Order: sequence, then structure tokens, then C-alpha cells
Amino acid sequence: MGRVTDTLLPLFEPAGSPAGSPAGSPAKASAVAAAAASALRTPAIAPHLLRIVADSTDWAAWMRARNQGITATDVAKLATPKSVQNAANDKMNGSNFGGNTYTDHGRAREPVIAAWVLENYGIEPSTTLFHAADHRRHLATPDGVGTDARTLELSEIKTTNKAWRSIPRSYMRQVWWQQYVLGADRTLLVWEQHRDFVPIRSEPECRWIERDEDQIAILVGYANQLIDVLNAMATRAQQARA
Repeated sequence: MGRVTDTLLPLFEPAGSPAGSPAGSPAKASAVAAAAASALRTPAIAPHLLRIVADSTDWAAWMRARNQGITATDVAKLATPKSVQNAANDKMNGSNFGGNTYTDHGRAREPVIAAWVLENYGIEPSTTLFHAADHRRHLATPDGVGTDARTLELSEIKTTNKAWRSIPRSYMRQVWWQQYVLGADRTLLVWEQHRDFVPIRSEPECRWIERDEDQIAILVGYANQLIDVLNAMATRAQQARA
């Protein structure tokens, strides 16, 4: 879950203790205290930082890695068993969508909104692709990753030309998937509404989305089904070429 684990005091006699120091002696107590202090001074590595796959600053490597797994973009489509097959077809055959004026606007505004998130919430912009702790093909690239050692927080940034009465369900699925992959506790979903590509407010809107284990379990199930379908499709394609 991204939390710092408790530091355990050593049960053995620390190296450098005076030979023959009796248990409970001042010398031994001092050595144990020094070892504990040294352990506390050593910064713990957040678990998600050990699961980095690629970075979108290397676009080709990032895309290649994404194509090998199931990302938040893929999971956003997974709402029914039929959607699993549709997502598999899209992933296997590729997409002809190369972007439009709306996606161009979103890319242009994202760094500006990310700077606002950093200033107001302390969540650093991120371009890193991570894999889940228990499945290397479960992948996510959140827009922001917090640095608080106690609670791992993410951010996800959207732009829209519509007023939201509620957060679109596909975005909620993206958020929950990212929380699962990184082990995050909550996500700041930030959105900026525009009219004719001009923001209508001086600041974006935002809302904290808490981790939901039930929804995450559903998405993990669909993602694993998607992997099974993709593997079966790949096997049939190989057999057809043989």
C-alpha cells in the first residue's frame, strides 16, 4: 500500500559491540540504539519505485511496454464481458485514432494543470509507467504521484467541454486501476472545463477519489480475462501463419 514499514530492532548483537558485554549493559544498549538510529536515517524506498517499467519521455519504449500489458486506458473500457472482447480486438488490431483538436488541447493544458496540482497539493507530475506488485502485465501511468511517505496519493488530469453532473464512469475505472497498480490510497481527479478551448474558470475543479477494493477486484478480473483472450488470439494467429 505504499506505507513505510516499521523498523525492527536487531535481535542479534550488533557488530562492533564490546566482546562479552552482558545483556542490558550500557554498552550494548548504546550499540542497539545507534543501530536503530542508523536504520531510521536510511530512507525507505517506496514499493512502487521498484516497479518502474518505462517512461513516456522515451516514447517508443513506453508504447512498446504498454502494448505488452493492460493499462488504465484499456481498463476504462471494461464494463461487461462483451467489452472484454471488444477491448481485445482494439488492442490486437491497433487503433486508427491519431488524436484530434480535443486531445491536442488536453496535451497542451496538462502541464499547466499539473503545475497547479503540485503547487496546491504537492503531487509531483509523473510520466512513469509502473507494473502491479503481483502481475507484470497490469500497468499504469498516472499523471501525478505524491511523495508523502505515509500515504501514497496520485493525480489524474482531464479536460472537458462539458459540465459534469458526476464523474464519468470510465474515468473512475482508470483511477481505481491506477490505485491498484501503484498501491495508492486515493487519487485527486482534476478536470478543467473549456469553451471553444478556452478555460471557463481561473482554476480547475477537483475531487478526491478513495480506493475501492470491490471495484478494483472487478477490474482485475476483467483485465485477466482480457489477457486470456489476447493470448488465445495470439496463439490462433501463430497457428494460422504456421
